[in-house]
Amino acid sequence: MNDVAKLTKRRGEEDGPSYSAPALDKGLDILELLAESETPLSQKAIAERLGRSVGELYRMVNCLVERGYLVNVDEKYQVTTKLFELAHINPPTHRLLTEAVPIMHRLSGELEQSCHLSVYATGRQVVIAKVDSPTGMGFSLRVGAELDVLVSASGRVLLAFQDAETRRLRIEESLARRPDHGDTQFGIVLDSIRERGFESMPSVQVRGLYAVAFPILDTRGSALAALTVPYAERIDLARRRTITEVEEFLEPAANELSRRMGGIQFAPGPTR
Repeated sequence: MNDVAKLTKRRGEEDGPSYSAPALDKGLDILELLAESETPLSQKAIAERLGRSVGELYRMVNCLVERGYLVNVDEKYQVTTKLFELAHINPPTHRLLTEAVPIMHRLSGELEQSCHLSVYATGRQVVIAKVDSPTGMGFSLRVGAELDVLVSASGRVLLAFQDAETRRLRIEESLARRPDHGDTQFGIVLDSIRERGFESMPSVQVRGLYAVAFPILDTRGSALAALTVPYAERIDLARRRTITEVEEFLEPAANELSRRMGGIQFAPGPTR
């Protein structure tokens, strides 16, 4: 089955749609084609695969670039992460929140620490759920808070568990927002996180705070979200959790949420 036939079948045109929207059809054809393509395509290649003329698609392609759905690199086009963001952020995925909150409450109770769930959003990350420490003391973030990506445990997890091209695009977006966070060794850091399966590091923004973050993975092993415990040591407690214990409790919680979302559990390996 060729590209045009597959796209037509997905739209259900064999059954005869009640209403016709030719411009929307063209835009969706372009997005679906480029989403499935392993390499960027020129306008001529897009037109040939869709069985249309370059003139038919010219304005549509430019519109998709202007709206941020496509990016033009050396006169070839590829999809950005905008569709991913729309699917998982605006509004936050209802199922992800529904599945995450009970797990987060249990985790917070076990560790006596707060925890939060964040997702990537165009050069930054956004907190979509949080549970405060049951003791009433500790460090926590509000829902909706925007966090830097390149210097935080959760942001690095969201980058490490992506395919190479998505990782590259997100690093570019993050650097465009915070160029002062550039680091020539960043690729090595992310590869190390992917091999280890999580990030555990002192905060570079809050003195005395430590952050442990694990990915919530989809069916392909890409990070949908990051589950993070910002560890603040309670020096007034004789029996308090260590950072190692935080890591040990957080891993099964993240794996359970990945499983409930239909994704896979962590398996070490290089960036695809």
